[in-house]
Amino acid sequence: MSNQAVLFDMDGVLVDSEPIWYDVETTLVEGMGGTWSPEDQAKCIGGTVDWFCRYVIELTGSTRTPEDVQEEVLESMAARITDALTVHDGALELVDAVRSRGISTALVTSSYRALVDPALVWLGAHRFDAVITGDEVMTGKPHPEPYLAACRVIGIDPRAAVVIEDSVSGVRSAEAAGCTVVVVPSVVPIEPAERRHVVESVAAIDPDWLLGLAPVTR
Repeated sequence: MSNQAVLFDMDGVLVDSEPIWYDVETTLVEGMGGTWSPEDQAKCIGGTVDWFCRYVIELTGSTRTPEDVQEEVLESMAARITDALTVHDGALELVDAVRSRGISTALVTSSYRALVDPALVWLGAHRFDAVITGDEVMTGKPHPEPYLAACRVIGIDPRAAVVIEDSVSGVRSAEAAGCTVVVVPSVVPIEPAERRHVVESVAAIDPDWLLGLAPVTR
């Protein structure tokens, strides 16, 4: 593999899981006596499961523990992902095109391992040289640790990595790590900036253009 890498977020980038999340979140919150809105979902996209559980408890005023809420969320999501998961058009083709050029790839997600493993059945674990999950880092997105960890495992300078993200939290994480970012907004609009490029879909990304965004380091 070369001294470049492409790092992929999972939810909203490779797989269309946000509608599943919204259904599970709505059922959970209504069961706790609250109401869940698209605005609530937008606040939580890209964040850790632990942070989401605490948000829901504060929103509903529930006396349930974060650990109890997390168990229900992970169980419901894992069952839904195992049953069916929609992969975004062009997503696997892009990963394969990058790898065919000798470039390392990694999956860097806030989702926990209990959800990532069933998702990898649909995505193909062989497509990634590293998989960093939300429960395998000390501090999740928007902290840079997840992307720094992926670069460390691959053995790549973060400045030579291009990240594909869909959330504000994920973009902040990648940029803080020093990576170039390509954004495919899913729920919350995100504006372009220095070393941040916005595209309409994963299918619209040309692999050669993508690899030209980050410098090759020595």
